[in-house]
Amino acid sequence: MPEAMAQEPGSELIAEIHVPDAEHAGGFPPFDAATFESQIVWLVLSFIALYLLMSRVAMPRIASVLEERRDRIADDLDQAAQFKRQTDEAIEAYETALAEARAKAQGIAQETRDMLNAETEKQRVAIEARLAEKIADAEKKIAATKEAALQNVRAVSVEVADAIVTQLLGEADRAAAERAVDSEIA
Repeated sequence: MPEAMAQEPGSELIAEIHVPDAEHAGGFPPFDAATFESQIVWLVLSFIALYLLMSRVAMPRIASVLEERRDRIADDLDQAAQFKRQTDEAIEAYETALAEARAKAQGIAQETRDMLNAETEKQRVAIEARLAEKIADAEKKIAATKEAALQNVRAVSVEVADAIVTQLLGEADRAAAERAVDSEIA
């Protein structure tokens, strides 16, 4: 076979790489039945070594990290609950203060309203009193004016009566005209 290969073009390369079949006769080494026992021993030893390494070194570290994380989460939850309580207390205090402020504002508004009503009533009474005084003064002036007008009416009536009597009779008696006017007015 090497001679046949040497004759073909590019066969020099194949001849150099060619490995004898005797080396490959056993198949894939992990599947070789002659080496099973040693492979199983090494597998068990490797497994035990890895198990001990994991159980003594890696697992405690992982467990401590998980424990720290669990503790941190618990602390964070406790802190969040505390903040929630503080927030609820602050909201309650705010609502209480707001209710008190509203009540106080309503009280102040009612007090101001009452004070303004009292002041308005006082001013109304004072204005009514001044108006009553002015009305009384006006009524007195009206009465005085009426009296003066009546006096003037009397005087005018007496003069008119005197003038009529003088024109009709020629001569007039002033005293008789005054008596006649007084008897008619009364």
